Amino acid sequence: MSAPAPAAVPTPVSAAVSAPRTALVTGAAGFIGFFLTRRLLADGFRVVGLDSMNDYYEVSLKERRRAMLLQSEGFRFVEGKLEEPGLLMGLMAEEKPQIVVNLAAQAGVRYSIENPRAYVEANLVGVAELLEAARAHPPEHLLMASTSSAYGANTEMPYVETMKADSQMSFYAATKKAGEAMAHSYAHLYGLPVTMFRFFTVYGPWGRPDMALFKFTKNVLNGAAIDVYNHGDMKRDFTYIDDLVEGIRLLIDAAPLRPADGTVPEGDSLSPVAPWRVVNIGNSEPVQLLDFIRAIEAATGRKAQLNLMPMQAGDVPATWADTTLLERLTGYRPKTQVPEGVQRFVDWYRDYYQA
Repeated sequence: MSAPAPAAVPTPVSAAVSAPRTALVTGAAGFIGFFLTRRLLADGFRVVGLDSMNDYYEVSLKERRRAMLLQSEGFRFVEGKLEEPGLLMGLMAEEKPQIVVNLAAQAGVRYSIENPRAYVEANLVGVAELLEAARAHPPEHLLMASTSSAYGANTEMPYVETMKADSQMSFYAATKKAGEAMAHSYAHLYGLPVTMFRFFTVYGPWGRPDMALFKFTKNVLNGAAIDVYNHGDMKRDFTYIDDLVEGIRLLIDAAPLRPADGTVPEGDSLSPVAPWRVVNIGNSEPVQLLDFIRAIEAATGRKAQLNLMPMQAGDVPATWADTTLLERLTGYRPKTQVPEGVQRFVDWYRDYYQA
């Protein structure tokens, strides 16, 4: 009698090829969204990018960023506004992303004085649409961009996530702080894990033309004067784009959990009643504005002409992040120094604009 044939050996579950995680990134053609999307694609994510491609600044920059992202097979682009009724609901029903990172917003302190309605639509109505979509189709982790401007009139520094922040100085900051509160309510009501991150003066290649580094570099290279507010007596916690993206990427895998007994570890901004946390992402090293300008002079080889002006409405004289919580959660501390980061931007600017 012949021996029985050996039984087929089932393929271990662990050996099966798992599908890549899907991330939805809003504002994907924007400055930060572009770099974060590239990082997620490099890490093996499939990324769905949403962007309105609006004309708040030159659309050609957004188009170039989008074109670069579309070179990846793992990227899908959807054009539309965050606040468009039902858009996010339908997109999340279709894609069911495990990770959602909201970077879409109407940015800019000064523009919020000129056009507050744009901030209501994108930063309040848009956030409400996002939260409703997340309630109906819960991701594993929802991460949302806030701003260092949320600290408002606080003068005690460095800024710590646990300090009171109820005195916003601009309508932009007020809408972003409101977004934090809206997200907290959904985290509490529906158990959505939410991380809010407060950015501190992000800069780098492919940055926004309305930001200081872009405007200063352009004018210095063209021999035009630059407007320097508060007569240069300002400090900013300048954060290089690669450092910011690294912080976001690591926080993706650090979803907050609601404390079972309501006890929050000392120094943690975790809510006692929700899986919700706010985290600073900054360089933790305030730099005088005039020193920042000197770095631009060194990188361009040109002397800046300064047009000293009073403080603008809505601005604050200084920002400075305490990043202890970020380091505790991720083991990471931003490290790029201003001279290095500015040089990289100037090199990109000269190449992109043939300046």
